[in-house]
Amino acid sequence: MKQLLIIVFALLLTGSTSFAQTKYQKDFIEFWTDINNHYAYLEQQNIEWEKVKEIYEPQTEKIANNNEFIRFLENVLNELHNGHSSLNTNLNTSNRLIPSGSDLYVEESGNKFYIKDLRKGFGADLAGLKIGMEVTLLNGKPIEEQLKKFLPKYTDTPNQKMYQYALDMLFAGTHDTKREITVIENGKKKIFYPVTYGNREELLYSKVLNEKTAYIKINNSLGNNNLIAEFDKTLDSLFRYKNLVIDLTETPGGGNTTVARAIMGRFTDKLLPYQIHEFDEKQYQTKRHWVEYVTPRKDIYKGNVYILVGHWTGSMGEGMAIGFDGMKRAKIIGTQMAGLIGAISNFQLSETKIGFQFPTERLYHINGTPRENFVPELITKNMEETMQKAKEIE
Repeated sequence: MKQLLIIVFALLLTGSTSFAQTKYQKDFIEFWTDINNHYAYLEQQNIEWEKVKEIYEPQTEKIANNNEFIRFLENVLNELHNGHSSLNTNLNTSNRLIPSGSDLYVEESGNKFYIKDLRKGFGADLAGLKIGMEVTLLNGKPIEEQLKKFLPKYTDTPNQKMYQYALDMLFAGTHDTKREITVIENGKKKIFYPVTYGNREELLYSKVLNEKTAYIKINNSLGNNNLIAEFDKTLDSLFRYKNLVIDLTETPGGGNTTVARAIMGRFTDKLLPYQIHEFDEKQYQTKRHWVEYVTPRKDIYKGNVYILVGHWTGSMGEGMAIGFDGMKRAKIIGTQMAGLIGAISNFQLSETKIGFQFPTERLYHINGTPRENFVPELITKNMEETMQKAKEIE
């Protein structure tokens, strides 16, 4: 009898040990559950989130410290394959965020990789890289093999958006590694070493393009409420011009709707809708659906408005583009935009206190088109062509 009790006690002890979770195991389940319950695009992106749990949960048993856990969560976020999901902390070895941390746009064509666009005035551009160059190596290694790190693991057949996400992440690079980009130009191999530069400090920049057209460029400051007064002052000085170009090609960091609505409010004399929100109430199997409006503000500019967008027009910049288009108040010129999906919310893990964010609301043009699918009225190939179109406005 005594021996039987010892065996039972040993089994109970073993069982209790096996169910004792580390803080990293607990936080992963919380992380996975928050995304499962609140991420707005699991269905739209066809993400097999249950399979993601199956792949990653066993890995948590071997995580020994916070740095390892941060690297682990970064890998999990690659399963969402969109730059609008990120951690609020990073390591020196972490990848730069996209699009704010990138300076060139590379696409695959015929199993080769070509530079399709450059962020003007940033590292790749200043280093001498050119649109149209074929890229053969990054940091001395072939491109294709390096993409695997960023591709979702829940599928063996990555789609175009997953593939482009992986390319964008790869060429953005990590914080601790200098990039070495090998290209072929006119049949000759050349190596470039682009240095990553920070964003400009000025909120905006303005100039006159010709006797009829003025130009305002917003320098990644749509999240700074001080931009409102600066924009007002600049716009007030340009009322005599028939045409106004607003350049949103350098807004990769997004911003907030207060700044966006304040700017758009200077271009309408009546209340107008500018975007649609949609939010899942999964517990009740229903949705919240509402329209956000722009209200007139101060003196209204009534001339022709042209909005420039590009691969570094992100989040709230994209919202302003669809807003101006939906209000029928501007002509949109440029390439496809960054395609950052939805409106984000912030979360924090209970054990490690690591913060993270991801889209919890879907956003649409007022005509019902998902914001990430919006195509400019006048589509261009790259930023150079976009600027040329702006200079041709009379």
